[in-house]
Amino acid sequence: MITGLLAGALQMSTPLMMGALAEVYAERTGVMIIAIEGIFLLGAWGGFVAAYSTGSMVLGLLAAMAIGMATALVYGIFTVKLKQHQIVTGTAINIFAAGLGIFLYRVFFGVPLLPLTVDPLERIAVPGLSSIPVIGEALFHQNVLTYLAWALIPVGYWILYKTQLGLILRSTGENPEAVDAAGIKVETVRLGAVLAAGALDGLAGAFYSLGFLGMYTNDIIGGRGWIAFAICFLGNWNPMGVLVGALVFGLADAMAIQLQTSGVTLVPNEFLIAMPYILTIVATVARKRFNVPTTLGVPYEKERR
Repeated sequence: MITGLLAGALQMSTPLMMGALAEVYAERTGVMIIAIEGIFLLGAWGGFVAAYSTGSMVLGLLAAMAIGMATALVYGIFTVKLKQHQIVTGTAINIFAAGLGIFLYRVFFGVPLLPLTVDPLERIAVPGLSSIPVIGEALFHQNVLTYLAWALIPVGYWILYKTQLGLILRSTGENPEAVDAAGIKVETVRLGAVLAAGALDGLAGAFYSLGFLGMYTNDIIGGRGWIAFAICFLGNWNPMGVLVGALVFGLADAMAIQLQTSGVTLVPNEFLIAMPYILTIVATVARKRFNVPTTLGVPYEKERR
């Protein structure tokens, strides 16, 4: 039971880790990806359609990343280039994505009597490590996206805090005037971060359709994009904070699923479904201090001389 719970926690934390890390990078430059829920959903849709149509998981994952980038590009043009309100623009894209996903699914496949499915990503056992009692099966017998998510955390931390690129990203969110004065285009940095975040968000969405369920439904994301968005805040815009937050919420999600499938009747099913979201609210309220990037959500207007 413990092994299954740990394995489920790692599995369910995977897309949250990817989405929250993507959000960290974008928000460090001053741009909130409010469209994250819609990008998750279209990534799940695009990944499934490509994988089902071609029979290739690789093409499915690449399609999810491409669609995530395309959606993020639209968001970036409106918010970074045209200086439109990030919350309003992101909300509009989320609503549009919800309708677009089901519409295009029916355009491609009609209304099938039975759900269309693909075989989820195969789990890969790490030789030697997967045979460790209790934790081996949980930690070292996961699919490629889970291993990728874990690899991205230390790499993301190193880039953000140990490289010149990371300094530019952080400076763009804290003092864009100084970045501009150094001859670096603030809009280019922000748009680049948004596109990279879109690719990672699309991949996170594809996890649900290709790495977990092996199918697509219009409620497949179920608000988890917003949980990833909250984890960025709760992790104080730090990849290591993202790791902890994603694991906590992944554990809550895995517990809810395990209790639902085990037939426990002491706790209402509705409460189990809502448990990860309740945890999000409680954690947000309990957090007292946030190291918010100075210009987060504020479009950069270059001074005219």
